[in-house]
Amino acid sequence: MGKSINEKEDRGAFFGSLHALREKRRDGSFREVIDDWKWIFTYTKRHKLAVLFYTVLGILSTTMGIVASIAGKYLIDIITGYETSKLGLLIAIMLGSAGMSLVFSNLISRLSTRIGININNDIQADIFDQIIDVDWKSISNYSSGDLLNRFNNDVNTVSKNAISWLPSIIIAVYNFIVTFIVIWHYNKVMSLLAFASAPIMLLMSRYFISKQREYAKKVKQTGSQMMGFEVETFYNFDTIKSFGIMEGYGRKLRTWQQKLKKISLEYNLFVIKTNVFMSVLGLIVQYAAFGYCLFLLWSGQITFGTMTLFMEQRSRLSGAFNSVVSIVPNFLTSSVSAHRIRELIELPREKHLPESGKLMETAAEGFEVIMEDVDFSYVEGERVISGSSFRAAPGEIVALVGPSGEGKTTMIRLMLGLIHPDEGTAFLRACDGTGVEMNADSRLLFSYVPQGNTILSGTVAENMRMVREDATDEQIIEALKAACAWDFIAKLPDGIDSRVGERGKGFSEGQAQRLAIARALLRDAPILLLDEATSALDVATERQVLRNIIGKDPKKTCIVTTHRPTVLSLCQRVYLVKDGSVREADEKETSLMAMDF
Repeated sequence: MGKSINEKEDRGAFFGSLHALREKRRDGSFREVIDDWKWIFTYTKRHKLAVLFYTVLGILSTTMGIVASIAGKYLIDIITGYETSKLGLLIAIMLGSAGMSLVFSNLISRLSTRIGININNDIQADIFDQIIDVDWKSISNYSSGDLLNRFNNDVNTVSKNAISWLPSIIIAVYNFIVTFIVIWHYNKVMSLLAFASAPIMLLMSRYFISKQREYAKKVKQTGSQMMGFEVETFYNFDTIKSFGIMEGYGRKLRTWQQKLKKISLEYNLFVIKTNVFMSVLGLIVQYAAFGYCLFLLWSGQITFGTMTLFMEQRSRLSGAFNSVVSIVPNFLTSSVSAHRIRELIELPREKHLPESGKLMETAAEGFEVIMEDVDFSYVEGERVISGSSFRAAPGEIVALVGPSGEGKTTMIRLMLGLIHPDEGTAFLRACDGTGVEMNADSRLLFSYVPQGNTILSGTVAENMRMVREDATDEQIIEALKAACAWDFIAKLPDGIDSRVGERGKGFSEGQAQRLAIARALLRDAPILLLDEATSALDVATERQVLRNIIGKDPKKTCIVTTHRPTVLSLCQRVYLVKDGSVREADEKETSLMAMDF
């Protein structure tokens, strides 16, 4: 009887999407749509044989369905007494065609699901590799919720259509043409009546699609914002509980839910109103076709079997039309998702200098970390570091000391090549005088312990082997001992195979920090960066860990940022980071800082 909401949305989406494509062509953005689909097509080409097989199966399934319908028409005529011969043959044809159609349909479903998963995995893997290599400053402009939305939802949209778009066009057009020809063969007027419902419904859908797009956009935006809130909430779960503000966050969640509910209900009410209007129009056309069939049957111009064929094929024709028109909105939707993905993968890449790998040959002798006259700004015109120099040599512990937010972590990022000086140079120098600018490849020479809890879920051994997959149990235990972590790990029931919760749950902050330091020591790189990495340790343990580090490898360069200058007596040099400047502190300043704690 009346058409479903989804069918009306598809037809409405076709007209609205055509309108959107025309607008894009006028404002020049149509070129972007084409570029987006060229990018999608690179994944389609990887599975071209499967796409071909998918198309052939679709055509065969459609053909078998039509053959079964025609056989059913003659079978009904036999049963109603118009024809008595070839009953067995017709039953065999009808059942065989229906069976083959069912087999082909299920094969298509299985094949499309398999290919869809493969393409989804291909795109996600490619995007993941490229995002990981994106310039740090560029990717930091995107929230975690937005990245997850693009990485999952947008990739899923693209993968669904990357394989099906071309077969869908071919199969839908074939289905539409063949069905129309079958009806035309038996009655030309009936074929026109069957076709009439589609364009009538289509023309009435223009307003519907404009509102549909508006609501869909609001729902997507609100959903992304809500996802960002959820990610932040669960990431900071301990902090929220510690402050006792769970109820406040519960209220915030309910506020987001109410926003999403309001938009969704407004959309639902609009759909209901539109559905009533569209259903009435659809019923008028449908009953016109049904009345015409009754007239032909009453006047003896057709048999009851032919009438059944007409009504069945009219429904099939409408379905074929829906399939054809749904391609355009899917085309546009996939383009939007592809564009959002391409925004990420087209971000500037990190700087790579392959010659950095050659420095590993001299790693045993250690490296100097040098910065000369460095200026740096995260935002143009707002200097964080200005005209500053720094040096740390093999066998030294060098401290960066200063108030919070003055640039200590920025200095660490410059050393790691995550960011690069606006002016001046930041480079490594080997014992033979060979130098290389800080870049993504030079990070092989660093072991890094960042601020905060960086322990991941898994076992202690798995956390350690993140930085050195081939490490033996003995090497792991040695690193744990150097970081003063073996004393509490050894007491666990399973030792280094004991499970660790997400973000180090089950360990204190001090224990988590010692595990992170042990992981950095296991990497055994010639330069060790400790960014507030001993803040949760007591003074005695902090000093012991630093002594162990230098004692284990006298050629290691160790750089520490700290708010706790209690270890300054172990440092060969201390740099004061304050008011955008980094300068070496003299002995008097160092002594005064040590006395403050």
